[in-house]
Amino acid sequence: MPTEQSTLPIPVADRIDRFSYAIRNIVAEARAVQARGMSVRYMNIGDPVAAGFDTPPHMVEAAERAMRAGHNGYLPSAGLLEAREAVAAEYSGRGVSVSADRVLITDGTSEGIDIALNALVNEGDEVLVPSPTYPLYTAVLAKINATPRYYRTDPERGWCPDLDHLRSLITPRTRVLVVIDPNNPTGAIYPTAVRRELIDLTEKHNLTILADEVYSDLGFDGAVPLLGSMQPDAPIISFSSLSKAYLAPGWRVGWMVVGATPRLDNVLAAVMKLADGRLCSPGPMQFAVTAALTGDRTHQHDFRRALAERGAITAQALNAIPGMRCVPPRAAFYAMPMVSLPPGRTDEDYVLALLRETGILCVYGSGFGMPPELGSFRVVFLANPRELSQIYADIATFTGAYLERAG
Repeated sequence: MPTEQSTLPIPVADRIDRFSYAIRNIVAEARAVQARGMSVRYMNIGDPVAAGFDTPPHMVEAAERAMRAGHNGYLPSAGLLEAREAVAAEYSGRGVSVSADRVLITDGTSEGIDIALNALVNEGDEVLVPSPTYPLYTAVLAKINATPRYYRTDPERGWCPDLDHLRSLITPRTRVLVVIDPNNPTGAIYPTAVRRELIDLTEKHNLTILADEVYSDLGFDGAVPLLGSMQPDAPIISFSSLSKAYLAPGWRVGWMVVGATPRLDNVLAAVMKLADGRLCSPGPMQFAVTAALTGDRTHQHDFRRALAERGAITAQALNAIPGMRCVPPRAAFYAMPMVSLPPGRTDEDYVLALLRETGILCVYGSGFGMPPELGSFRVVFLANPRELSQIYADIATFTGAYLERAG
């Protein structure tokens, strides 16, 4: 006799309810807008290639040579040795002396962050993350059932961390301090004195710094020093990749550099153990790491110049909108303006209304850990200047009408 089939739905893990990644989640609403026949202008994801910035040819050639030479199998879990040596040499040349055996080639910066948090943090432990933050951190913490503790950054001081507030959040369960500098989502660069105080604070409380430095080559005035260069013996794990400054986000090649201090030796062993379980980062693209770090970087000069121009357009246009303010970005391709919302309205209300009425897709600030009533939202200003100017003109028209209706 045939077995009676159940009609009950298969349950999912409880952690799914805790998991949120606003940058991608909002795309579902954009698809609904497109289905109604409206064109969507995407300002939610920082993909320079999609905006017309090309991956440097010598990197493409290096990956192609690797594929044609048959380097299409598994690589060591820690990554291709020559790639790790290139990363170690890059860091050593920038004031962070480290050997290749403390470098892990990762599936983009995102995988490195995931591995590091899993290696450092137990269930119930606390991790200090900036507000606003990059939402991957809180998404990973939700998966491992750890607690994010948001420390404020102050738009009145160029989005610098509020150090007094940060100190007040530290408890016996605190394990990690996340520092995103240059910053996504605000485009901020932290002053040297602030960076030094962040290191001193972690030394005092025996914390590990996760230094998200993927935009360190994209300061508008030039490359930003690595955090570890200020104190090479501090317990700092640095992350970067080929995605942004080297214009290859789809390749999913990044790196994690575990500081040389013996205090991190057990962490390094844990990281490598976890890396073994996922085999390796994409193989042929690892052959482009050496080409990227030792080859021609003139594209970065042009890219920084283009970003500085777009950042200036962004700040000028958004600050000209009544009821809106925007701290001028100093790096990368993000800004976080804030609109003065009437009582009862949230940043998500504003962003969804903007999308539905204009087709402009931004991400609401509460998706980055900001209070929803502050009306913050992130813009990605990679589009060409003419298109950006039109987008900001449309935001201005929409905002005036929105605030008048809601007032």
